[in-house]
Amino acid sequence: MRIIGIDPGYAIVGYGVVEYVSGRFKPVGYGTVRTKADLSFDLRLLEIYSDLGDILDEYKPGFMALEKIFFTTNQKTAIDVAQARGVITLAGITRGIKIAEYTPLQVKQAVTGYGKAVKKQIQEMTARILSLDSIPKPDDAADALAVAICCAHTKNSLLSKI
Repeated sequence: MRIIGIDPGYAIVGYGVVEYVSGRFKPVGYGTVRTKADLSFDLRLLEIYSDLGDILDEYKPGFMALEKIFFTTNQKTAIDVAQARGVITLAGITRGIKIAEYTPLQVKQAVTGYGKAVKKQIQEMTARILSLDSIPKPDDAADALAVAICCAHTKNSLLSKI
């Protein structure tokens, strides 16, 4: 199964694509979609939709795994990220990609086995699980790969119960 993990944002959207077959992971690609701060917000959303659409068309994932938004203080940022997340979801749905959502706690548990793991632990385990020589950069891409790993573990456990 091919999965694209997404770390949503409106300035930077991290993505990571993995293959998960017979309990083994293979990294396929990862990176970021970046928008310029001097663009109007609506044009930033359009750029995310368009650039991510190109990535989806290139990699053709069967699943898109999105990290759920978790904000405690800045409501404006949360609303803007939610709008970006909406266009990201739309890019996947219009291509027939199944969408799955995971909380940061679920991602931490799936990747490290510990729900209170810190970012460095998650990144190190992501690199180890994917047999990478180093932690993927930038952090947004590493986070997206972790979300994809979470999806693979979750979907695999669901499929094994059928």
